[in-house]
Amino acid sequence: MTRMSDFNIRPKDLTDQEYFYGHKACAGCGATIAVRLALKVLGERTYSVLPANCMSAVSFIYPQMAFTTNAIISPFASTGAMLSGVAAGARALGIKDFQTVGFAGDGGTADIGFQALSGAIDRGDDIIYICYDNEAYMNTGIQKSGLTPYGTKTTTSPAGENLPGAVTHKKNMFEIVAAHGIAYAATASIGYPNDFLRKLNKAKSVRGPVYLHILASCPTGWGSKTELSVQLAKDAVDSGLWYLAEYENDEFKLNRNPKEFIPVEEYLYKQGRFKHLKEEDISVIIEHRDKKWEKMRKTWL
Repeated sequence: MTRMSDFNIRPKDLTDQEYFYGHKACAGCGATIAVRLALKVLGERTYSVLPANCMSAVSFIYPQMAFTTNAIISPFASTGAMLSGVAAGARALGIKDFQTVGFAGDGGTADIGFQALSGAIDRGDDIIYICYDNEAYMNTGIQKSGLTPYGTKTTTSPAGENLPGAVTHKKNMFEIVAAHGIAYAATASIGYPNDFLRKLNKAKSVRGPVYLHILASCPTGWGSKTELSVQLAKDAVDSGLWYLAEYENDEFKLNRNPKEFIPVEEYLYKQGRFKHLKEEDISVIIEHRDKKWEKMRKTWL
């Protein structure tokens, strides 16, 4: 039986070759970090599929192309379906030793693209689907998505005297995907790159569908300083508002179980989207976090 440590990979082990280079993303963009690391692990024989999102918007600007490997833009709702088609087409052409990966945002995954993702998992297609989660529709003006946290101020969830911002909590996409009986699923954060690299390295060896959900900060949409992008993604984990976990062989596993959390305020108040939160709003966030962790610690450890 293989262990997670069998897939350890260090940053210095990564190739110097760049497969995602010259993009037009905002300074401090967490999604670009996720894509760059993923392609370095998956390698040059990788076919990438991207729906309408920030990564497709900043990467396919004629005459420059940020992807040095094969990449294509899919319809917004069809990332999972196009991934299946690309993988099937490559096999039909007799191409061997390749990876097919999708890079979709939170809206393109949890909302608009969910049906196609669910279908690809149900078919057992040999694909890797990566959701880079910046917690809103950032590419089209910072609108709320199904993965926007409670209390977030967006253009469609304004904050005021009677509203804290978003009034719903994040969809539990990791467990929703796991409920399909997927071959392998994991959460990650750009704030913990070694954990992300291990999971990517493991994903390469899995036969069948793989789902990786990575928290990727967005200075523009989060209202945060560009130099804090990686630190904020780490703070989200350390405050318990994001977790690192895996699902495989019908079992969940926590990869990080902090004895104590840093105060959520240290994470939230560094971001303009949360500056308006009142004490009672913070209490709602902490209560929801604690219930989630109580469940995970009882059943996943």
